[in-house]
Amino acid sequence: MTSVLWLRRDLRRRDHPALVAARDAAGDGDLVVAFVVDPRFWDGGGPVRRAWLAANLRALDESLDGNLTLLHGDPRQVVPALAHRVSASSVHVSRETTPSGVRRDEAVRDALGDGVEWVETGTPYAVGPGIVRNGSDDPYKVFTPFSRAWRQHGWPEPAPTPRSLPLRHARNDADATAALDAALSAPDLPELPPAGEEAALRRWRAFRDDALGDYADARDRPAQDATSRMSPYLKLGVVHPRTLLAEVADRRGSGVETFRDELAWREFYADVLWHNPKSAWADLRPALQGMRYDEHEDAVEAWRAGRTGYPVVDAGMRQLLAEGWMHNRVRMITASFLTKDLHVWWPVGARHFLDRLCDGDLASNNHGWQWVAGTGTDASPYFRVFNPVTQGEKFDPSGDYVRRWVPELRHLDGKAAHRPWDHDEGYAHDYPERIVDHAAERQEALDRYAAVRR
Repeated sequence: MTSVLWLRRDLRRRDHPALVAARDAAGDGDLVVAFVVDPRFWDGGGPVRRAWLAANLRALDESLDGNLTLLHGDPRQVVPALAHRVSASSVHVSRETTPSGVRRDEAVRDALGDGVEWVETGTPYAVGPGIVRNGSDDPYKVFTPFSRAWRQHGWPEPAPTPRSLPLRHARNDADATAALDAALSAPDLPELPPAGEEAALRRWRAFRDDALGDYADARDRPAQDATSRMSPYLKLGVVHPRTLLAEVADRRGSGVETFRDELAWREFYADVLWHNPKSAWADLRPALQGMRYDEHEDAVEAWRAGRTGYPVVDAGMRQLLAEGWMHNRVRMITASFLTKDLHVWWPVGARHFLDRLCDGDLASNNHGWQWVAGTGTDASPYFRVFNPVTQGEKFDPSGDYVRRWVPELRHLDGKAAHRPWDHDEGYAHDYPERIVDHAAERQEALDRYAAVRR
């Protein structure tokens, strides 16, 4: 028999339950491993995410000895056509959990008909969305109780890696290979991380062995290379979170516990989206409906370009443009500046992040933005307005992060880089002056929240 493994967010060979199921289903027959370049998803992904996906597909193809089949078109037609062409008895996938992915998979399953079995095995998460529930069998709405229940529930051991795969190539679509080539040669791409499963595991094990112990404290220091940088690989399933959890299962300490919490945040946001599909692009909580927002295009463009006049905000936005990635602490600072200082509705920022981040994940990105904006999972968010100056001084006390990404301020030593307006030579190299007054806009944000709450 022949089986088909249709890949989406699971571009790896290790710890891959759907791959194991497809291999077992093939028996003495063939296994076709395929990826579909779906224009509806591909075209809307932004140049950075397309390039990152293309690079990891190339790396996976190499690990499969050139046997990754690349297809192009609507999966509702393409996947059944492939199954018919190779006489497949089954199509295997990892269960999709995003709203659009669920709808797509239901349509593909129906299009396959009764002659080809549709098999879902595993998810991109340690614990699949929708599984962790409270004592009343309801989903959790707050992170801390979810994380406790998530840990208590536990997760399976990593799936075994098949020793051999009876791979069969089923001919690439020219449009698919052209799409990958175009994505990798697009202009103005940032410097992306090394692609592929082996690169992901090298990065992970270096972090695990050298930086995990200090992670609880160092993770908030953007000038240091103190985070795992696993998010781009987790986004595409180049490594599974269960693999990471298994490799620290016997370790203790604040660094390990904090890292587990970060993985739990990813799973929590996926769970929230699973139960609330409309929260992908609409406020999760209705408490702030009626909030008055501004549409200052010039100010938003200054934010996107890293020209707001607030050094840590500008450093973060420039890191995003240069690397397709931003330090998590700075993501919160820059998001707060857009939503609280510029009074812009969070989807504007969420869309820009998804366009520029190689790790842009719908659930984590958009619910993270809502957490900052005060429309998401935090129960009391209305008074939290990040001060971009004191945040910079607290988490980048040496000023090294700012000086790295804002060369106009490299002449200012130490914390002085966070307050160029306090120095006679602060604007000597054409750094822009502040586009808003933070104290005034903070009060304006609180006044708007208070009006809605009344």
